[in-house]
Amino acid sequence: MNSNEHTSQTLQSLDELISALSEGERTTYNHIIHSLKLPTNAFEKYSSWSDECYTRNCIANNDKFELILICWCKGHRTSIHDHGGEECWVKVIEGEFKETIFKKDEIGALNLVKSTISKLNEITYMKDFMGFHRLENVSNKKSMSLHLYAKPIRKCNIFDEKLKIFVNKDLTYNTTA
Repeated sequence: MNSNEHTSQTLQSLDELISALSEGERTTYNHIIHSLKLPTNAFEKYSSWSDECYTRNCIANNDKFELILICWCKGHRTSIHDHGGEECWVKVIEGEFKETIFKKDEIGALNLVKSTISKLNEITYMKDFMGFHRLENVSNKKSMSLHLYAKPIRKCNIFDEKLKIFVNKDLTYNTTA
């Protein structure tokens, strides 16, 4: 089955998603992620939670893409960050998220561009030329988001709010499939 056959229908399992991404090209990833329709319980075996911080749970990781389930408790949020030059799609699996986008001005100061709320099954897209962003669980409950990166991101720049500078950070997983 080629990637067009996969994505002309609704993807109904994580295995179908991984297969379609593996067979597809970066140019098909947007269509593929929008074709995914799964119940929340399809992610149970990948979910892990921490009261201290959101968790990054790897579902698939190869040279072409990285698929991560992020599990958030109420109020968890990321640092302001980039994506190491890679594309990123975020699909809301459960809950509601606020995405805030920032850009540097001529003197290097970080300025807020916009904030949006994403709800169940909505998908956002981010690439470094668009700026930097922060995600925050604004639900009053545990929430989950599915992150597709083309290609995998091993490092990114995060904004240190105390020092008011970006620092390079190695990315790790809390769990791997």
